Amino acid sequence: MSGLTHLGEDGAARMVDVGGKAESHRVAIASGRITMSEECLTAIKAGDAPKGDVLGTARIAGIMAAKRTGELIPLCHPLGLEAVTLDFAFEDDGIRITATASLTGKTGVEMEAMVAVSTALLTIYDMAKAIDKGMVIGDVRLIEKRGGKSGVWKAPAG
Repeated sequence: MSGLTHLGEDGAARMVDVGGKAESHRVAIASGRITMSEECLTAIKAGDAPKGDVLGTARIAGIMAAKRTGELIPLCHPLGLEAVTLDFAFEDDGIRITATASLTGKTGVEMEAMVAVSTALLTIYDMAKAIDKGMVIGDVRLIEKRGGKSGVWKAPAG
């Protein structure tokens, strides 16, 4: 067909067979950001959001989501992740989240890192929407992946 790995010869969607692939240590790093009002950002920094610990809750949500990526994204393999971390950085008009997912296995963890970031961002929105319903989530992207046959890949700067 077209060489796309998730399409069979008949053009139908399929889960990629990774049975014959060698295991390797795999790491994926993704990031995204949420912009918000100064009032909202100040409340999150001070721990004064109406629903409680925004970043702590977002961290747990991101980790939980990464572990369930195979249930959320069609055709993704369920993976036994070895580690998932989420780091938060305050910026002038919002918060940037960076998630790192890793395992030793036969398929990559890019989707797990991006699902972790996306879910953590949505959780921040949910936890702080009483202060600012106009928050904007964006810039979710893969920053780097390591492992597997293709080795290291890094996003272009910018």
